[in-house]
Amino acid sequence: MDAAAERHFREFVEARSTALMRLAYLLTGGDQHAAEDVLQTALFKTAARWDDIENPEAYVRRVMYRQQASSWRPAWRRREAQVAVPPEESAPDGTSAVDLKLAVRGALACLTPRQRLVLALRFLEDLPEAEVARILGCSVGTVRSTTHRSLARLRRLAPELNEPEMAEEAPR
Repeated sequence: MDAAAERHFREFVEARSTALMRLAYLLTGGDQHAAEDVLQTALFKTAARWDDIENPEAYVRRVMYRQQASSWRPAWRRREAQVAVPPEESAPDGTSAVDLKLAVRGALACLTPRQRLVLALRFLEDLPEAEVARILGCSVGTVRSTTHRSLARLRRLAPELNEPEMAEEAPR
């Protein structure tokens, strides 16, 4: 990579790393360290092909989706420990926004990586079902059923997310 390309890459990372980190955090179920690893690997792969990439952000996001999707494909290679209750109880801080955030994080952590990925692509990235199916290499029907089952599981895991007063207080 020449000096100009390296400068453009650094500018891209500085400008977009916060948004990309948010996506990585969601894809990994709230695991900060895993999110940093996902983003770092995606940026590393992007840097290697920087001169050939037309839309860098789309490329990084696609690498992150594929990397996260491949992490759950071979179950024997990497196992994720899922627990119903976090190992430590936190003291309530009195703000409903923080309580809502914790409820969402806990519920997302209980979803499978594939369920989180489908929800992230559908609702965070606002991609149509056909595009999600293309990214994941599955049918539109699989995306629909996974979305439906994931949302139903979220509602079961965190019924407080269905309460009208929580939805009104949620930050946008």
